[in-house]
Amino acid sequence: MSGITAGKRRFVKRALGSANATVRIGKDGASIEVLKEIEKQLEKSKMVKVKILQTALKGVEAKHLATSVAEKTQSSLVEVKGHTFMLYKPRQK
Repeated sequence: MSGITAGKRRFVKRALGSANATVRIGKDGASIEVLKEIEKQLEKSKMVKVKILQTALKGVEAKHLATSVAEKTQSSLVEVKGHTFMLYKPRQK
């Protein structure tokens, strides 16, 4: 959860708070296709809301899976709430 300021974290939470998740992680987990879709959305709008379906957890905590996805996409984990998490990645200059 590092690499993001408190103000930016608040901005992302406000922007995505009431929005529906645009990516869902299903029984295949964080597959290459899912990671590519997350990266594509981060490239487009700098932030993405992801929902983890019950079948994806298989004894893994949502926070652990969210952290793993954030590392693989080189983005910042903004918040984990239940089975939903938000990622932020500033555009490369």
